Amino acid sequence: MGNETSFPRQHARTQRFTLGAPRTFAVAPDGSRAVFLRSSSATSRDNGLWAVDTATGQETLLVDPATLLADAENLSAQERARRERTRESASGIVGYAVDAELRLAAFALSGKAFVADLGTGETRELPVDGAVLDPRPDPTGRHVAYVSGGALRVVGVDGSGGLALAEPDGPEITWGVAEFIAAEEMDRYRGYWWSPEGEHLLAARVDNAPVARWHIADPANPATLAAEVAYPAAGTANAEVSLAVLGLDGSRVDIEWDRAAFPYLNSAHWSAGGSPLLAVQSRDQRTLRVLAVDPGTGQTRLLREETDPHWVEVMPGAPAWTADGRLVMIAVRDNAYRLLVGDDVLTGDDLQVRTVLHVGDADVLISASAQDPTQVHVYRVPLSGAQIQRVSTVDGVHNAVRSGDTTVLLSAGMDWFGSRVSVLRGDEVVAHVASHAETPSLVPNVTLLTVGERRLRCALLLPTGHQPGSAKLPVLLDPYGGPHSQRVLSARNAYLASQWLADQGFAVLVADGRGTPGRGPDWDREIAFDFAGATLEDQVDAVQAVAAEHPDLDLSRVGIRGWSYGGYLSALAVLRRPDVFHAGIAGAPVTDWRLYDTHYTERYLGHPAERPEVYDGNSLIADAPKLTRPLMIIHGLADDNVVAAHTLRLSSALLEAGRPHTVLPLSGVTHMTPQEQVAENLLLLQVDFLTKALG
Repeated sequence: MGNETSFPRQHARTQRFTLGAPRTFAVAPDGSRAVFLRSSSATSRDNGLWAVDTATGQETLLVDPATLLADAENLSAQERARRERTRESASGIVGYAVDAELRLAAFALSGKAFVADLGTGETRELPVDGAVLDPRPDPTGRHVAYVSGGALRVVGVDGSGGLALAEPDGPEITWGVAEFIAAEEMDRYRGYWWSPEGEHLLAARVDNAPVARWHIADPANPATLAAEVAYPAAGTANAEVSLAVLGLDGSRVDIEWDRAAFPYLNSAHWSAGGSPLLAVQSRDQRTLRVLAVDPGTGQTRLLREETDPHWVEVMPGAPAWTADGRLVMIAVRDNAYRLLVGDDVLTGDDLQVRTVLHVGDADVLISASAQDPTQVHVYRVPLSGAQIQRVSTVDGVHNAVRSGDTTVLLSAGMDWFGSRVSVLRGDEVVAHVASHAETPSLVPNVTLLTVGERRLRCALLLPTGHQPGSAKLPVLLDPYGGPHSQRVLSARNAYLASQWLADQGFAVLVADGRGTPGRGPDWDREIAFDFAGATLEDQVDAVQAVAAEHPDLDLSRVGIRGWSYGGYLSALAVLRRPDVFHAGIAGAPVTDWRLYDTHYTERYLGHPAERPEVYDGNSLIADAPKLTRPLMIIHGLADDNVVAAHTLRLSSALLEAGRPHTVLPLSGVTHMTPQEQVAENLLLLQVDFLTKALG
């Protein structure tokens, strides 16, 4: 299984063709340069810090991590956990923060703090004790804050004047870091925010004492103690999160809001446009409030309240202030996610706004989907209410970073591999940023389809060179299928592994059903209290509708495979619809939603104490006696997101019911599978299983 030239090996060693691609951009306000991360080759995991001169296009390696570390990278348990939450599998410089003028960057390597001059590349280590997390310079570039040992500390950029602004007052207290549930489900990976003038910080205090303790063992190494994690499973207690404004002069002002009614801190924002902003959410997520903070007194003022009978979606990049003090929001109006600035609704029902990318003096940069949810474009929305301009001009999936009038546009499409990076000054392209990512050894043969009464978006991939009518093909569904993740996109790289599977002799179908992003709030809420019914029904409808149009698909031989929610969906399919699905591969599946986390699970299924029948109806354990089809279950034993108990409980129930099945435990593997040999061989083993199961 170790063919060095095989696609599975190429796919694994390049981390799905992401290594060597530029990422994590920041732009100077004057537009003179942008900085970014990139590894030196398509197989190197070590990111360096680079700069591109927007006038000449010249790229310069500012910081090479190999010159800063004498030994191999050594990560603390806290840093490994942080990277798991962000799904970070690279090494070297995996994140950095900059001052307001893009003159200084701070980053951590092996728990050590470094600062780099972004003009000269001169880099020095800060003389601080303990393993460092999340170092960030203040906007003026005079100080660097960081977290160490649960304390939020600050030091001068020259290494002088180090002090602790807040220290833990108990064994379960941390300052300045995001709690598990915020990082895993709210996309809030930070726990502190500098004030614009660089004299104060808004900092989160997290008390994990109320959270139940779970233990993740390493069965392959019985001498190793099990890792203890604070895991807030559905229906159980969350961490208690509070906030304080901390001054460099040693002052502390505690922030006051109704934390009993609004325990979730979704996001925080502090800019020159106004007071610090908080987005806080009720436990049932049906109410979200935006609060303005008085940093001198700690009092909060209600600016806006959004409610929904199901849930209020947490939207990236908002709330924020405009420079003239108007509130920027993404909110549901008339079945569309719309951009709101102050009292004005600036987008219509023709756009589903996904993210606020940047708030400028005269406009707001957003990403959104129009009629085709497989495409994501970047739009410039004038604050004056003038006509909206689409910045991305070719079909595909686009993202952007901007400062001043300079935009870095990242574009993926169906006609090229990977992401193309362009630097725009106004509307003019002034530079491109090179990618070192490897070119895949195959070209996806993708047909994008819209099928059925719900107009499901699907991608059909056939074996390379397949001639219609030449052979009946077994069918393999390859979905994620759940909320917050979209598989059917107008981007070639999204289909590489699916095409390799097709080339093993399958017709591979990828389908996005109800709950997947891009089609508006009503579509999202179709899955409320009904994961099992809605998402499975859409996969059934998709394969039957596509087969009706493409007679080469053999519906007597249908398999399904998936990971995470896709793993749940795969097991669900063979358990509840064996008339349609004849084999399944469930990777890291949720099998009992009572074992999954609070914020995600309760949003869609409610509180288990209030809706036990919903949890029973959407879980798989009681379905074990129904299994009549081949099922392979794969699970990383070090997974602290979907813990291995999910697979073990389903396997025990299947064994008790006398139902044959296959379990593949992955020792030392988390919810990701970054290890090269593991990732490669997983693809090969899945094909072997499906080939035998489907004949």
